[in-house]
Amino acid sequence: MRTTARCDRDDRCRGALCGDYTAVIPYSMTAPAPAPLPYDLLGGDAGIRRLVDRFYDLMDSAPEAATIRKLHAASLKASREKLYLYLTAWTGGPQWYMEKFGHPRLRMRHAPFPIGERERDEWLWCMDQALAEHGMPEELEANLRRQLHALADHMRNREG
Repeated sequence: MRTTARCDRDDRCRGALCGDYTAVIPYSMTAPAPAPLPYDLLGGDAGIRRLVDRFYDLMDSAPEAATIRKLHAASLKASREKLYLYLTAWTGGPQWYMEKFGHPRLRMRHAPFPIGERERDEWLWCMDQALAEHGMPEELEANLRRQLHALADHMRNREG
């Protein structure tokens, strides 16, 4: 594929793309298409919802998440919505979380809850399972796991 370009400079310029001259530029020299965002690779709005729903379904039912489940309200509806909004923005989608709640300040928002290694590991168990079941490129899954593991560890506010 080829595209044309025209110089916007005045007649004094005698470069290859000046005046009325229209050059044919090989397609490979044009700007590359932007890489897809993680948000898009996860399936956009519906994909993020599916990931969050699976995450909280696991938290609500799996014995591996019993401790972290007890830190949440009886209904997980509000938690589901906040994680959905956060992950939407975090993966490059619409910034609805910021519009609704302001800056995430995750560590501050989690400060009232005792989060140690066990709570971190249970949260990550749910997220790792949800990511594995979601179906996405391996590189994206590995990158999300790496970043979410670091984030979950950062949320710890007590030893053990």
